[in-house]
Amino acid sequence: MVNNGEKVGILPTAAPASIKRPQRSKWRLLGFITLLVVGVAFRYTTKFGPFSYIPGQLGLHDPKLCPQSDALYPDRHAKLWESLGDDFNRDAFTKRAVEWLGGAVRVPTESYDKMGPVGVDKRWEVFGPFHDYVLQSFPLTHATLSLTKVNTYGLLYEWKGSDNSLKPLLLAAHQDVVPVEPKTVDQWKYPPFSGHYDGEFIWGRGSSDDKSGLIGALSSIETLLEKNFKPTRTIILSFGFDEEASGVQGAQSLSRAILDKYGENSIALLVDEGGGFSEVGGSIIAVPGIAEKGYTDTRVTVSTAGGHSSVPPPHTSIGILSRLLVEFEANPIRPRLERDTPIYSTVQCVGQHAKQFPGRLRALIKASVHSDTALAKLEAELIKDETYKALIGTTQAIDLVQGGVKTNALPEEAWAVINHRIATQSSVASVQQRDTEVLKKLSKEFNLTFTAFGSTISPQGGSNAGALTLSEAWGTALEPAPVTPTGENSAPWQLLSGTIKATYNVHRGLEGADNVFVSPGIMSGNTDTRYYWKLTPHIIRYNHWNMGKSGSALSNGIHTVNERIRAQNFVEVIKFFTMLILNVDETTTF
Repeated sequence: MVNNGEKVGILPTAAPASIKRPQRSKWRLLGFITLLVVGVAFRYTTKFGPFSYIPGQLGLHDPKLCPQSDALYPDRHAKLWESLGDDFNRDAFTKRAVEWLGGAVRVPTESYDKMGPVGVDKRWEVFGPFHDYVLQSFPLTHATLSLTKVNTYGLLYEWKGSDNSLKPLLLAAHQDVVPVEPKTVDQWKYPPFSGHYDGEFIWGRGSSDDKSGLIGALSSIETLLEKNFKPTRTIILSFGFDEEASGVQGAQSLSRAILDKYGENSIALLVDEGGGFSEVGGSIIAVPGIAEKGYTDTRVTVSTAGGHSSVPPPHTSIGILSRLLVEFEANPIRPRLERDTPIYSTVQCVGQHAKQFPGRLRALIKASVHSDTALAKLEAELIKDETYKALIGTTQAIDLVQGGVKTNALPEEAWAVINHRIATQSSVASVQQRDTEVLKKLSKEFNLTFTAFGSTISPQGGSNAGALTLSEAWGTALEPAPVTPTGENSAPWQLLSGTIKATYNVHRGLEGADNVFVSPGIMSGNTDTRYYWKLTPHIIRYNHWNMGKSGSALSNGIHTVNERIRAQNFVEVIKFFTMLILNVDETTTF
């Protein structure tokens, strides 16, 4: 991908081959808000008593704080949707959906962090059988849509619409899955690539992340084609093959192909994997991701003179490095809750729509809109929860460290890597400046020549002193993603919100618009959407996951043993994609 705003530092010494670059797992935490209710709300309930749970206490509900759209059902395509709904609710369709997804899981498509180019590294060849599978399983799709294979294994489908004046809808997903750790195979209830269906769940690696999204979109289109649907608006499917390894080979190449053909700002709405809905404080709240945190790895390198360990200096490079790392952990980046951020929008929505919610906390949330004092108190309360604290601010984690080669030889170099996930209101440059400031004093204390991200900070090192160098570890720093517009004036957001509500309702035979509330959310990690920023400002990370009361897709075994998805939840995913396609096809507001 072309990383917009990427800032690459100087890497003085390459990491040894034995040290693998850390996998940048996205770890979908869009269900984090449950932790707020269980943790923070519990504290308030304990402190203020059970009467804090009276819904609507003190007239604190204000729809302006988290505006909601109405459920949006197809109008022009109403008869088609009714016919499709009848089909979706039959046991025969559930059986078909189970086989579609189970068959996809049975084709292993693992991707790894360190892989050579396509055509050189034979591990990419696992995607050939997967392509054969989708070709066989979705014949109408392949007979009707045009398919371009980008960088051999990227799948770019185009379903041409009848009105070229309308910008296309783009649905993205990824074919690859995280590897199964061989030592954990015996911990799986069913073999990890069995695609086993036990009558309730479909089991196996990729059943949730992200073959449910990819197969869900293809299942929707195959079903629409069986009903002779012809789109007015062009639909594009973009399926990468190395999202779990940062998307360099897959989504980056796909984005270039789309940009070359359609140009910048050419897509009406882009939907990729992401959040879902869960029960929060007695209400169902869906949390589409409208932003992603940034990412950078700071490498801290200490270089000193070598020699025999029998005549040691007061501090070796390892000792100095250890002191520097302690300084980092003693000075974490302070999380700041700011109003114009996605996480603050989520707080407002939960405070507004969760039925069972502490009244005084609800009052504090409302007051924080205009009161800096209330905002500070709210921040102090929220960051008591470590997960929420991490989502609010920029994080730091010391994940790699290495130094020394022999017990009787003084280490000439020691280095460590500090991983940062950058808050949406911050930047790569701000984090690098802060890291530099943290170590300034110590560089003088140890008389080190200090160079940070290509700039000389302190040149005072003597002949027997050493050097301290900060650099961007891998050359892959990523700025926080642009925040997707939401609210009443964003037609794509309104349409997506209405589609979420309608899908939830029809899957359960409900009527009305207030069975589920939609709140902006944030991704704690990164998805393939990092490559698509130039295509549209309207990027939504949402798969219509049913995350239950746990409030996290991680409960489905994502990136660990026993990954699975409930069959009826997968059917609902197909319904979501179908209704989204029909609703987008009818609108002319964007």
